[in-house]
Amino acid sequence: MRGMQLPRCGGPHAGHWGSCSPRDSLQTLGPAMVLPRDLCVAEKIGRYALPVVVGGCMFITYEILALGENVTLDTQAVEREKLKSYIYIQTAPLEQQGLQEITRKVQKGLHRVVKRLLQATADIFSLPLDENNMKPEVDDDSGLWLLLKRARSTLKAVRVHAVQELAKKHHWHDYQYRTVAQACDQKTRIGLARMKDIDLRFFLRPPLLKAIEDSYIEDELRRLLACLPQSEVDQCVQYFTSLALRESNQSMSAQRGGLWCFGGNGLPYAQSLSSVPSEKVESFCLQALAKHSKVPSHCDAIVTNGGLQLLQKIYQLRQDSQKIQRNIIRTIGNLALNERLHSAIAQSGWIGILAEVMKSPHVIQASHAARALANLDRDTMEEKYEDGVYILHPQYRTNQPIKADVLFIHGLLGAAFKTWRQKDCSDMEDKNGDYTECWPKAWLAADCPNLRILTVEYDTQLSDWRSKCPVENERKSLAYRGRELLTKLKAAGVGDRPVVWVAHSMGGLLVKKILLDASEDPEMKSVVQNTQGIVFYSVPHSGSHLAEYSVNARFLLFPSVEVMELSKDSPSLTELNDNFTKLIKEQEVNVLSFGEKLPTNIGSMIKLHVVPLNSADLGIGDFIPLDVNHLDICKPRNRDSFIYQHSLKFIKDALAQELKS
Repeated sequence: MRGMQLPRCGGPHAGHWGSCSPRDSLQTLGPAMVLPRDLCVAEKIGRYALPVVVGGCMFITYEILALGENVTLDTQAVEREKLKSYIYIQTAPLEQQGLQEITRKVQKGLHRVVKRLLQATADIFSLPLDENNMKPEVDDDSGLWLLLKRARSTLKAVRVHAVQELAKKHHWHDYQYRTVAQACDQKTRIGLARMKDIDLRFFLRPPLLKAIEDSYIEDELRRLLACLPQSEVDQCVQYFTSLALRESNQSMSAQRGGLWCFGGNGLPYAQSLSSVPSEKVESFCLQALAKHSKVPSHCDAIVTNGGLQLLQKIYQLRQDSQKIQRNIIRTIGNLALNERLHSAIAQSGWIGILAEVMKSPHVIQASHAARALANLDRDTMEEKYEDGVYILHPQYRTNQPIKADVLFIHGLLGAAFKTWRQKDCSDMEDKNGDYTECWPKAWLAADCPNLRILTVEYDTQLSDWRSKCPVENERKSLAYRGRELLTKLKAAGVGDRPVVWVAHSMGGLLVKKILLDASEDPEMKSVVQNTQGIVFYSVPHSGSHLAEYSVNARFLLFPSVEVMELSKDSPSLTELNDNFTKLIKEQEVNVLSFGEKLPTNIGSMIKLHVVPLNSADLGIGDFIPLDVNHLDICKPRNRDSFIYQHSLKFIKDALAQELKS
């Protein structure tokens, strides 16, 4: 028998994928049967074959025993129509299909008999009926469709519960997962993606997009950036976009000869034409796009000009680059802040991709995906996580009540994740399977499951030569960053429940500035009123010698705004410290401070105590000096270490009333 050609259904169809939209092309014929309206399945192929669609999948059964010969189905690959849903066509061996179908029918028949017997017994003896025995079996498709119907309920509680029940199905047949993938709506799909240990068969594969060659990625990114407006954006966004558009492609650079440098002049990775770092070029374009995605008025232009599809192509092509993939998911998370774009994000296949990334062992990748999905999930999330604010726990939907927040804020040269990793041990004895890249997520979440744990990200540099934006000096100041972070944290719901702050180095100064700003804003006062405790790891309350070293060693470290603000005994730090001390005394906030006793290597020529003990001691609460350097003071050696256990005890004590209730 030669291959069977399927009729058109809103586009070309054959092989494994089709492109019918369930909304337009599916008609429910019963709890377990769905037929495409324009797919002529009633026509027999010869006198031995009859196509039947059951549960959203096509099963083609043949009278094989009568024929006494094998029958094969030859399929062709199909090109999907852009942004439409798809239909699965079962291609398992026909004998196996027939056997599975017979088994399923027998199970359903036996289940119906048992239910009738139980009903009759209850009627005869006037006994209460055990409803557990009347529930649909896993293989009963009527139960599947009932859950799907409940998932579309107008009542939020019913929808959420239905998604929970769907997510528990770990031993369904393939066709049942496919049925849900095709028939569920956008909210259900997002809810399933945010369920822990979800089966990825619940999600349709991303639409088949026209492949893009490596050499054209840069051109496509530049084309997209050129479509974005330059109005209503700050100078840094304009700078990033112009930087990305300034240079043409590599072939034009080759014609000019000489050194090729993305952005023209001054960037640190100018290289010869024989080794042009294409990943660097793409990375800068993606950074520019991420900057634009932070501007709500530009998000629509990104989507309208095919940004979702282009990012997906690059994401699939750059599987070997975690940095590029993180930048892409970061942009999706920014777009997800705009609810009007949720439909476009879902239709372009991003939900399944994000669900898969959530399972990544890499904490940074998983946290970027968790942020994007949280911004998409409006059924269970009221908070929004803006660029640079990440939720470490709980990253999935949970019935566990959240009673308090713990916020982690890094310092100079730190980051939202790497600052809070476990100490990198040199001896193999301490390198075991329990090593974690983020101890707040791995340890604190397990010890205090009722906490919401957040971490923030902001760029910091020790020297101006690494600055990429000409107006970045103003953006680097404590005053600017304090206001910016306060606004972002308020959008994330910080202040709605009790909170403990955990800060390293300059992050502690930011916490102080945030709380002082919040105390002067009537709409933000809850942030201060709900602050129960603060943990300071080597915070330079009265400044650091680092600024002096950077001036004296100008050939190594040119003083940046952050470093100058950290000058020892600077008037601005003195004023900040005095005002903050007064505030926390009034609010009766608990404080725990740690200080470093060992010097830190800065480059290969400088070794110093970054924060002297007298500067790390706030003079309020407990102060504990430790035999560690500035970088390791916030990186516990293991879960039983003094640093972690003492910090954990402080957090529990500060939130004792909330955690007990």
